[in-house]
Amino acid sequence: MGPLAGLKVIEIAGIGPGPFCGMMLADLGADVVRVDRAQNVQGGDPALPPGDLLARGRRSIGVDLKSPDGVGVVLDLVATADVLIEGFRPGVAERLGIGPEECLARNPRLVYGRMTGWGQAGPWAPMAGHDIDYIALAGALDPIGRAGEAPLPPINLVGDFGGGGMYLAFGVLAGVYEAQRSGKGQVIDAAMVDGAASLMTMTHSFRAMGMWKDERGTNMLDTGAHFYEVYETADAQFLAVGAIEPQFYDALLDGLGLDKADLPWQHDREQWPALKEQFAGIIKTKTRDEWMAIFDGTDACVAPVLSIPEALEHPHNVERGTFVEVAGIPQPGPAPRFDRTPAAIKGPPAHAGQHTDEILREAGIDDDAIAKLKASRAVA
Repeated sequence: MGPLAGLKVIEIAGIGPGPFCGMMLADLGADVVRVDRAQNVQGGDPALPPGDLLARGRRSIGVDLKSPDGVGVVLDLVATADVLIEGFRPGVAERLGIGPEECLARNPRLVYGRMTGWGQAGPWAPMAGHDIDYIALAGALDPIGRAGEAPLPPINLVGDFGGGGMYLAFGVLAGVYEAQRSGKGQVIDAAMVDGAASLMTMTHSFRAMGMWKDERGTNMLDTGAHFYEVYETADAQFLAVGAIEPQFYDALLDGLGLDKADLPWQHDREQWPALKEQFAGIIKTKTRDEWMAIFDGTDACVAPVLSIPEALEHPHNVERGTFVEVAGIPQPGPAPRFDRTPAAIKGPPAHAGQHTDEILREAGIDDDAIAKLKASRAVA
């Protein structure tokens, strides 16, 4: 059933980090009900689920949030829930009538999770933005990239998912834990700019200790060092090298056929460019698979840079079940692992509104009332 079995979550449908948080909670066993917009309910065969994997593992109800009756339905769902998560701009939920004040009035133990880019307060709070903007303002984008080149956006992993959805999940679970002791809910303000900044804590530590230069591509972990870099192989593939510790560096040198006595000190920054060029020349002489035949089973901290299709088939990932297949679609499985209450994907993504009647009945709404809600188009 998963470690979160019994936890009831209402998720107001959104994009990106909010659904990712809902997916994480559902994967770990929570009963997550996604409130989709009634106008998005188009029907659909449950045997042919949508491809939006972030929506997996939960049921969907279609609600018109601009209808007073639709708002009433959401508040009825809130009455017996543990958590609500929403990703509107600041003030939108309040205007709709499903803000923290209304929801906590119905359920004082509710943990109300809010996912935004800039947060609920601050001069930029009302402004639009996306992952790239949030990590830029957090100071997380500038260090990513090679020396002399522009910053390189790491797709939307740092803002949306690392600094956003995961921090929201962490926050609401902490809120639930506290509510179990106090009997009181609270509002969780999860901002991607805050989360991305938090992810940079170690880099701030390095700066404080004089171990980090504010020039991208010149530090140990940003491709400045020859022992922490991506190198091209003879077949135009790539190896990821991360041999930081001296014993791992020794294993790397052994695999490359180099004698440590003939080389400068590993951490002599002045020698890094020349050593990187030397390493690149050696690695270019063999294919990726030939190098992995050399490094597999060693502590050299070398891995092949795999494409997504290759990652699905790598023996390590296969044996661990890192990826699973649901409704014919391969996808990452739940993480992390629990030995006594294992997590599992409950099912594929639902069509918008697929479970409307079922969810309303569970909320204590009888069939006559459901028919009236449908007739008024408050639900779909």
